[in-house]
Amino acid sequence: MKAILPWCVALVLAVGLVVLYTGTKSKEKELAALRQANQELSSARAENDELKKIQVQVQELTRLRKENEELHRLRNEVHQLRDEKRQVSKTGQAAQSSVAPAKTDTTAQAQAQLQQLLAENQRLRAENQQFQQVQANVQVTACLNNLRQIDSAKQQWALENKKPVSAPVSAQDIQPYLPNNALPVCPLGGLYALHTVGLLPTCSIPGHVLPQQ
Repeated sequence: MKAILPWCVALVLAVGLVVLYTGTKSKEKELAALRQANQELSSARAENDELKKIQVQVQELTRLRKENEELHRLRNEVHQLRDEKRQVSKTGQAAQSSVAPAKTDTTAQAQAQLQQLLAENQRLRAENQQFQQVQANVQVTACLNNLRQIDSAKQQWALENKKPVSAPVSAQDIQPYLPNNALPVCPLGGLYALHTVGLLPTCSIPGHVLPQQ
C-alpha cells in the first residue's frame, strides 16, 4: 500500500497538470478571440461614424449639385438678357423721339433685371466653389475610410498568424479580412501601399494620409 501511494499521488498531480494546461490554453484562445472581437467592434464603430459623416456630406453634395444646375440655367438667362439689351439698344437708336419714354423704361427694367441676375450669378458661383470643396472632402473621407479598413485587416492578419511588426504584408494576405474580399480603391485613382505590419498604409494622392496613432 505504501509503495502504491506515491504512484497514486504522482498520477493525481499529472492529471491536475494536464487539466491546468488545457484550461490555460483554452483561456488563452478565449482571450485572443475577445481581443479580436473588441478590435472588430472598435473598427465597426469607427466605420459607422465615418459613414454617418459621409451621408451628411452626400446630402450637402446633392443640394449643391441642384444649385449648380440652377447656376447654369441663370447663366443662360443672363446671356439671353444681355442679347435682349443689345437689341433694345439698337432699336432705341433707330426709334423716333415719340417713343423715347417707352425705350427708357424698357432699358431701365432690363438693366435692373440684369443686375439682379448678376448678383444671383455671383452667389451661385460662391456656392459652386463650396460644392466642389465638399465633393473633395467626401473623396478624402472615403479614401481615409479605405485606409482604415486596410490597416484593420493587416492587424487581424498579423494577430491570427503571429506576425511581428516588421513583417511585410501583401494584398493576398489581407483580402480575406476586407469587405468583398478585395482591396478597396481610392475614389481619385490613388495607389495604396500596404507597408509592414507596424506601419500605416498610405495612398499616393497628397493629403490622403491617416493620422499617426
